[in-house]
Amino acid sequence: MEADRILRQYAAGERIFREINLAGADLKGANLSEANFTRANFQNANLKGANLTGANLREVKLGGVDMTEANLTEANLIGTDLTRANLSGANLVGANLRGSMAREVNMTKANLTEANLTEANFTEANLFAANLTEASMIRTNLMKANLSWSTLKAVNLTNAILSDSLLERANLTQAILSGAMLSRANLTGADLRQVTMVGANLSEANLSNANLRVANMSWSTLRGANLSGANLYRAKLCWSNLSGAVLVEAVLIDANLNRTNFRDADLRRAIMPDGATNDSQ
Repeated sequence: MEADRILRQYAAGERIFREINLAGADLKGANLSEANFTRANFQNANLKGANLTGANLREVKLGGVDMTEANLTEANLIGTDLTRANLSGANLVGANLRGSMAREVNMTKANLTEANLTEANFTEANLFAANLTEASMIRTNLMKANLSWSTLKAVNLTNAILSDSLLERANLTQAILSGAMLSRANLTGADLRQVTMVGANLSEANLSNANLRVANMSWSTLRGANLSGANLYRAKLCWSNLSGAVLVEAVLIDANLNRTNFRDADLRRAIMPDGATNDSQ
C-alpha cells in the first residue's frame, strides 16, 4: 500500500512527498513531522492522532479527512482544502491557514492559539469551545460558523464576516473587530470587555446580557440589535446607530453617547450615563 511505502521512506529519512496521492489512506497515529506534502491528496484519509508538527501541507487536499486530535503545531496549511474535515481536538498552535478553504470543517475544542486564519473561508464551520487566543483572522469568512463558548481573546477579526454566526458565551476580551460584519450574530452572554469594533455592523445582532465594559463601538451600526441586560459601562458609542435597538435594563453608566442615534430605541429601565434609571414607558 502507498501508505506503508511512505512510512518506510519516512523512517529511512525521506521528507519530500510532493503531490503524492494518499486519498483514503490509513495513517492513524503516524509520525510525519516536518514532511513536505505540498499539493498532495489526502482526501478522506485517516490521520487521527497523527504527528504533523511543522509539516508543509500547502495547497493539500484534505477534504473529509479525519485529523481528530492530530498535532499540526506550526504546520503550513496555506491554501489547503479542509472542506468537511474533522480536526476536533487538534493542536494547531502557530499553524498558518491563510487563504484555506475550510467550509463546514469540524474544529470543536481545537487549539488555534496564535494561528493565522487570514482570508480563510470558514463558512458554517464548527469551532465550538475552540481556543483562538491571539489568532489572526483578518477578512476571514465565518458566516454561520459556530463559535459558541470559544476563546477569542485578543484575536484580530478586522473586516471579518461573522453574519449569522453563533458566539454565545464566547470570550472576545480585547479582540479587534473593526469593520467586521456581525449582522444577526448571536452574542448572548459573550464577554466583549475592552473590544475595539469601530465601524462594525451589528444590525439585528443579539447582545443580550453581553459584557461590553470599556468597549469601543464608535461609528458602528447596531440598528435593531438586542442589548437587553448588556453591560456597557464606560463603553464608547459616539456616532453609532442604535435606532430600533432594545436596551431594556442595559447598564450605560459613564458611557460615551455623543451623537449616538437612539431613534425608536427601547431604553426602559436602562441605567443611563449619569447613573439614573430611565423610567420611560
